[in-house]
Amino acid sequence: VQLQASGGGLVQAGGSLRLSCLASGRTSTNYVMGWFRQAPGKEREFVAGITWRGGSKFYADSVKGRFAISRDYVQDTVLLEMNSLKPEDTAVYICASREGLLQKTGVREYVYWGQGTQVTVSS
Repeated sequence: VQLQASGGGLVQAGGSLRLSCLASGRTSTNYVMGWFRQAPGKEREFVAGITWRGGSKFYADSVKGRFAISRDYVQDTVLLEMNSLKPEDTAVYICASREGLLQKTGVREYVYWGQGTQVTVSS
């Protein structure tokens, strides 16, 4: 499974960005797609996830109400719409995937990882 993230950039506080993660090499639909982020000097943390079959969504408390995750069956892509961005959202955002349908948020629960895309929010 290969994951390719894109869409990062520089935005002012209060602004919006949309990230995309293209998945390839899948052989089933029983999996979860997730977004994580890692700021300099900090541990990687869960941001949002979605089950590919059923589309159940789950979020970290820090982004609830501001971020929205969705999936595009046709494009085999997971999107992360980020609104009302804050400087503390600045990080490298990384998409990941795990087999099964459990809504896991731990880094170790995910097997497949893409490269990151930088998101910088200026104050």
